[in-house]
Amino acid sequence: MNYSERLNNLIPGGAHTYSRGDDQYPENAPQILERGEGCYVFDPEGNKYLDYGMGLRAVTVGYGYKEIAEAAIAEIYKGNGLTRASLTELKAAEVITELIPSADMVKFGKNGSTVTSAAVKIARAYTGKKYVARCFEQPFFSYDDWFIVDTPLTRGIPKEFSDLTLHFNYNDIGSLEKLFDKYHDDISCIILEPMLTVEPKDNFLHKVKDLCHKRGALFILDEMITGFRWHMQGAQKLFNIEADLCTFGKGMANGFSVAALTGKREIMQIGGIKVEGSERVFLVSTTHGAEMSGLGAFIKTMEVYRKVDVIGHIWDYGRKLIDGINNISKGLGILDYFYVEGYPCSPNYVAKDKTGNISLGLRTLYAQELIKYRILMPWIALSYSHSEPDLQLTLEATEAALKIYTKALEDGYEKHLVGKPIKPVFRKYN
Repeated sequence: MNYSERLNNLIPGGAHTYSRGDDQYPENAPQILERGEGCYVFDPEGNKYLDYGMGLRAVTVGYGYKEIAEAAIAEIYKGNGLTRASLTELKAAEVITELIPSADMVKFGKNGSTVTSAAVKIARAYTGKKYVARCFEQPFFSYDDWFIVDTPLTRGIPKEFSDLTLHFNYNDIGSLEKLFDKYHDDISCIILEPMLTVEPKDNFLHKVKDLCHKRGALFILDEMITGFRWHMQGAQKLFNIEADLCTFGKGMANGFSVAALTGKREIMQIGGIKVEGSERVFLVSTTHGAEMSGLGAFIKTMEVYRKVDVIGHIWDYGRKLIDGINNISKGLGILDYFYVEGYPCSPNYVAKDKTGNISLGLRTLYAQELIKYRILMPWIALSYSHSEPDLQLTLEATEAALKIYTKALEDGYEKHLVGKPIKPVFRKYN
């Protein structure tokens, strides 16, 4: 029994995140990994791959970065989780509230779904309203029912829940205005990421915030990906906007399990115990939410960011990667069909067929060809550990891969792809 069979025999989906599953990678991708070092990962047989997945975007400094790992280990030797709140927990809370302008208070968790769901809950409690509006183009906010019910994967969720989650379109303020008009100002909050690959146009984020406050809803920014990558204070700093509530995770602790719900005191404090006589809100209560090892890693990660300018390096590498890949594509005459877009700190590669439509088959083909050069690129997540030699290796492999891609545009990816194309995570049937 191979690794894939063993994994899927014991774990539904073969991994604990669907985006790590077999259906998200080409046939020639390593089925399982043993360890990571810097920006490289290794399979149990010792094969080494240059990695652009970086722990689902969570590793921004580098795998096994010594200072951060040692900080986490030091917290483990302190006990890792104590009977009452720890000093490490307090220090971590002070670090994030001093860093993020919109953060007066914080609740830590172990994953992004926990804190985005907590944001929705506290918004409903604070406003007394039931509807939630989320940005439709953005792929994932939570594994909880309030979000999943607005995807094709509704099995296991009561139908009644579907009435409570609404969606609007990014950069289309009119679509959000229509929701507020239709639901008679009974929307508790809107939640969106500041941006993915398309930047906000015509002051979109500020218009959303203004509309929320005009209609009595809370403005929630999910900075799970943009936080600690676009800017040390989040993309909201880059776009000069503050949220009522915002969530963080991914890169905040260089791969250690830390997420955070932060927000304005008047909102967050309703989940507390010190306002006498107020009705209680049971917000986030998790045994391991303030695990000291993760929070120690977060504190040290922020120190490393300041010391070596992690974000500056990511932006610089991203610019060179975007220019390099697009120049190769242009030279082959296929820039309309394969290109890299987005901000340099978080680029995205786009694969289209000859008709100009997005092609998962061609995307899989490109990833397959890179793996032949021991490069793993399910998407592009950059880190401080990616260096100039890694860039050159990537561009050399890309030139070879895109020559195959050019042929596939003419005679079909099926002639070049081994196995099946990757599939969307949010699909109704396997």
